[in-house]
Amino acid sequence: MILNWDRTNPFTINVIVEPDRIDGYGHVSNHFYIAWMTDCMFAHSAAVGLNDEACVKMARGMAVRDLRAEFIASAYEGDNLSIGNWIIFSDQKLRASRKFQIINSDNGKTLARAEMDFICTNLETGRPVRMPKVFQERYIIDSKQE
Repeated sequence: MILNWDRTNPFTINVIVEPDRIDGYGHVSNHFYIAWMTDCMFAHSAAVGLNDEACVKMARGMAVRDLRAEFIASAYEGDNLSIGNWIIFSDQKLRASRKFQIINSDNGKTLARAEMDFICTNLETGRPVRMPKVFQERYIIDSKQE
């Protein structure tokens, strides 16, 4: 099935919904959508050479400052999901933003969308700090408008 992404060229991961992700209402609990978006973000960072080890070595990382999410439809045990993300903003100094979309790969339905705003931090102190040049070079902004 061709997936209808909101933007071109998402970085994606795939997930099969496991039984332990189902809540008392019989569908995926909302916090797993956020966890999968976070997993996608970290996988994307690793794919551009900025895995946890590299960031710890530099003592620099991007911390979530704000999260806005829209939960549109439910996922169920056994569903195949595609989680995509794009970097949509960077001031090349301190702040950056990502957009996320979760699609049920079995039926093409978008289940959730979110945006996360980040601030570059010193991992040793937790304080805001200027982005290293390598962050500026590897976190490429997707400039396609919706």
